[in-house]
Amino acid sequence: MADGVRLSTSLVLPDGDGPWPVILEALPYRKDDLTVSYRGEYQRLADEGGFAVARVDVRGTGSSEGIAHDEYPPEEQSDLAEVIAWLADQTWSTGAVGMYGTSYSGFNALQLAARRPPALKAICAIYATDDCFTDDVHYVGGQLRAIDLVDYPTYMIACNALPPVPAVYGEGWREEWRRRLDQTEPWVLRWLTEQVDSPYWRKGSLRGGTRPPESDNGYDRIEAATMIVAGWADGYRNNTFRTFERLTCPKRLLAGPWSHMSTASSLPGPHLDLVPELVAWFGHHLRGDDNGVDAAPPIQVYVRDAVEPEPDLAEHPGEWWALPSWPPPEHATASFRVDGAGALLLPDAHDVGESAWNSCAGSLPWGQPTDQVADEARSLLLRWPAPAQPIDVLGQPRLHLRARCDQPVVTLSAKLADGLPGGASHLITRGFLNLTHRGSSTEPTEVPFGEWLDLTIDLEATTWHFEPGHEVRLAISRADWPNAWPAPTVGVIEVDQASIQLDLPIAERPDLPYPRFVDPPGEGDDHGPDLDDDVEQPPVRWWIEHDVLGRRRTARDEHGYRYSGRYGARIVDTSTGATDVSTVDPADAGAEGTYRCEITWPEATVSASTRLSVRSTAEEYQVEIDLDVTDGNELVARKRWHEVIPRHLQ
Repeated sequence: MADGVRLSTSLVLPDGDGPWPVILEALPYRKDDLTVSYRGEYQRLADEGGFAVARVDVRGTGSSEGIAHDEYPPEEQSDLAEVIAWLADQTWSTGAVGMYGTSYSGFNALQLAARRPPALKAICAIYATDDCFTDDVHYVGGQLRAIDLVDYPTYMIACNALPPVPAVYGEGWREEWRRRLDQTEPWVLRWLTEQVDSPYWRKGSLRGGTRPPESDNGYDRIEAATMIVAGWADGYRNNTFRTFERLTCPKRLLAGPWSHMSTASSLPGPHLDLVPELVAWFGHHLRGDDNGVDAAPPIQVYVRDAVEPEPDLAEHPGEWWALPSWPPPEHATASFRVDGAGALLLPDAHDVGESAWNSCAGSLPWGQPTDQVADEARSLLLRWPAPAQPIDVLGQPRLHLRARCDQPVVTLSAKLADGLPGGASHLITRGFLNLTHRGSSTEPTEVPFGEWLDLTIDLEATTWHFEPGHEVRLAISRADWPNAWPAPTVGVIEVDQASIQLDLPIAERPDLPYPRFVDPPGEGDDHGPDLDDDVEQPPVRWWIEHDVLGRRRTARDEHGYRYSGRYGARIVDTSTGATDVSTVDPADAGAEGTYRCEITWPEATVSASTRLSVRSTAEEYQVEIDLDVTDGNELVARKRWHEVIPRHLQ
């Protein structure tokens, strides 16, 4: 790089002499061990698509030099712009470069497209977001996410403390490792201090927010052809229609029923092989293949049907639609109102929401929603019969209401569900609002005592097919635990029932060919990560505890894997998580996660173990982080962080 830092890059080249277009994926998740399974997809893109594929460990991760100070830092984006220019300049390259990837690499594909490096001609962002504050794993509706704390932030503390791969880095890998350990800092500490939308969050976002005019971000800056892949059971689904509508470049949207997993193995399915879709997209935009991509409907979405809710739902019934544009030509709004007057009181339950679980579900234990009936019983539940004719919901539902409260910080949750004829209730989508963010997420203000407030809660983008005989259900509650952190105080929340209006975006099935996709090769019953055949997965556990006498509810999970990496590596990792809340004092809440990763190479056996604990009072978050790192039997680093972070209208 320009400052002398070297980035570790792996190349997968097609047979022959080239030159070839290049596809780049850039991640912090260690290409040679923790995510070595991705290499199978790279090989298919080379063999079936005729692309050179480059995978980069971003600065300070894996076998790359430098320090990983944060996610999506400006220097990382500058690094990747240099990488793109280098790839375009190689003799085996045609000079045309694409970027793609899931989650983090989907994020930076969007970020780099907004920077417009000349050689970047096309991208595919899979399960990514356009707004790092409102639609990422940190905050939602102005509320701190709870269950996410025991997973991703904990994982990254240990991941960033692992050494370069000895066989890749060569001599001096231990010295580079010690430099990394001396300077590593948990990313989550910064995330917990940035409790409002600020320029900090705009650095990785396309969406406007507080973005300064001179920023390189923004939908209007993207010229590279952009394909978006999203899942209705994933946490990044709001990026779908919002980003597609605002982009002016060549674009495509593919949205299925999937969670944060490969489209070939997601819970739920149906599954499809994404490689042919990538080959067609990049083949047309990087090589000029006349393959019909430019003539196909730009939007293909899966409209879900009702089904009995299950946490490990294997397949969600529904139908693929093809749309010519967004919004679709035939669209309308179906509004549902309450026939009554007077104020309705929200039940005083702060542990409600466990049946909805995590909105960024991936492989188990991050399962799908269970039956909502128990949570609905502790919420303000509104019920309407579905229309006499079937209706199809496509887009973001919206809830309008008037409420008044007697506390300065109040949170609301809204859940839209399908009431099945048998009595079960299937969650369709949800929305959150910290009422202090009702007017602005950059400058939140206290909720005025006893004053009626006109509020709007945007529910997350979705699709759903309502049949006659079903119910449209709306559950309004003061909490959505363990997904979002509870409000700090107990108070009275009243809702003016005459003000309640639920708006559902409705579309008519278009008269376009039914989209068809290729089935995944060798699809089986294993819905874990795409790992080698030698993967071992101990039993996954996910359970809820209710301590009646202790007045506490706790959600717990345990999972892990054993598998092989490159260069003779054997990896063992284990994770645990626990999120708890008092049933009488919402300020008394906590989240604790652990992650341990051990890698054995011929040269050495290393491990990194971390524990992250966040507990709250009404005024602050109390954060404890432990990190132990070993080289064989030697403890080479023991680091402890203890921080007290004030809650800013949280």
